[in-house]
Amino acid sequence: MDTDVGGRLRYVREAAGLSQRALAKKAGITNSTISLIESNHSNPSVGALKRILDAIPIGLADFFALEPDRDRSPFYRAADLVEIGKGGISFRQVGASMAGRRLQILHECYQPGADTGRIPLTHDGEEGGVIISGQLEVTVDEERCVLGPGDAYSFASHRPHRFRCIGDEPARVISACTPPTF
Repeated sequence: MDTDVGGRLRYVREAAGLSQRALAKKAGITNSTISLIESNHSNPSVGALKRILDAIPIGLADFFALEPDRDRSPFYRAADLVEIGKGGISFRQVGASMAGRRLQILHECYQPGADTGRIPLTHDGEEGGVIISGQLEVTVDEERCVLGPGDAYSFASHRPHRFRCIGDEPARVISACTPPTF
């Protein structure tokens, strides 16, 4: 069985209340190194992992013996969704932790005029969503489309993309991303 070192590291870092940047500074490495490890794009040597874990602090044996908390029930009430967004965009995640998971599901709400930013997002994986209400402008590469209730999108997330609420009412979306890189 493969150990999800990246997911496990993210879990212990978040449990310690550290950002990637703070952990990197304490460990004396770049935050991009932490990001690459957590996204499983880099497999650290035992020595490098030990230096990182010493900064948390947690020992190697405890790190590998740890079983990240798994949600006990496969069912979630609206109040159980975890807010991971801020500002004019709400991202309510199904499940408290993505450690060891391969799929991230979000209930998104974009307030009128809310935007993911002028700089397009890019990350590994695939994502898709269905518009529940409102109007959402979705841009992928240079292609732009305004989607309404019942409309959907799906694309490889390495393609530059952006989301923007158009209109006077909030845009609500149910989306999924695999692997959980958002």
